[in-house]
Amino acid sequence: MDFLQVILTLDMTIRLSVVLLLACLAGLFSERSGVVDIGLEGKMLIAAFASAAVAYESGHVWIGVLAGCGAALLFSAIHGIASIIYRGDQIISGVALNFLASGLTIVIGDAIYNKGGQTPVLTGSARFEDITLPFADAVADVRLLGPIYSELISGHKSIVYYAFMIVPVVWWVLYRTRFGLRLRAVGENPASVDTAGISVYMMRFKALAITGILCGLAGAYLSTAQAAGFGREMTAGRGYIALAALIFANWRPIHAMGACLLFGFLEAISNLYPNIDVFGLFTIPVQFTQALPYILTVVILAGFIGKAIPPKAVGQPYEKEH
Repeated sequence: MDFLQVILTLDMTIRLSVVLLLACLAGLFSERSGVVDIGLEGKMLIAAFASAAVAYESGHVWIGVLAGCGAALLFSAIHGIASIIYRGDQIISGVALNFLASGLTIVIGDAIYNKGGQTPVLTGSARFEDITLPFADAVADVRLLGPIYSELISGHKSIVYYAFMIVPVVWWVLYRTRFGLRLRAVGENPASVDTAGISVYMMRFKALAITGILCGLAGAYLSTAQAAGFGREMTAGRGYIALAALIFANWRPIHAMGACLLFGFLEAISNLYPNIDVFGLFTIPVQFTQALPYILTVVILAGFIGKAIPPKAVGQPYEKEH
């Protein structure tokens, strides 16, 4: 593998890891507050459809992004009402949202566009365009540093840069603000937080609202940046992969970015090198390389779910004492 192939692989790694990173950070907020969110997949899927449909109709991608965030926020509100207000099973609620999103996107999409659940292809201002950073073209021919800057760092969609800029912001919010302290406390010991006069319900709803916004951005990225429109089941299990990355990262934002880049790297390998020749002895089949991200998900869940230390109150409905 030569230097340019390495750059191409890393470039695709960054592009493919963005949706996982946004979904992983979304799950980080909900689970830090004590709410398990299996519904990341459904939130991303409904957001991807809403973003593509509204962007196509309006002709403006950012209006589509707002629509996607709104759709994901609605799903977060449903999840919050079911699991926080009515203290329902959080996993069942999330799975129900996944099924709901899967069905709604197909039925509504087919009813509006008659394309089997897909939206028309997005063009022009209805989708994100690549951004060329300053001096990228001028330094492209410089040895080593030129390709790194012009091909690897420059040339991404704006939402890619925003996603990685969000990571230190999330770290700062969680560990350096009063809101972050309260959020972590709610996920560890909600009774003590309630005793201090802080509403556990309100803190968890705020966390789910942030989760909805981040899932909305992830879904919008899928359909308006990574692709040029919505396709049936286009999230393809990325919500579950994001949850695995969150467990692997032990619920920490910086580590979550590293885990998502690892998953993105495996997906990039499967896309760019479907048939890997091993020293001329045998060829790894394309089916195996395509399954690598999902295989790693299973390995992480099997090997780390008992070792990772989640917030103590995660998955436990809280009932206010009277």
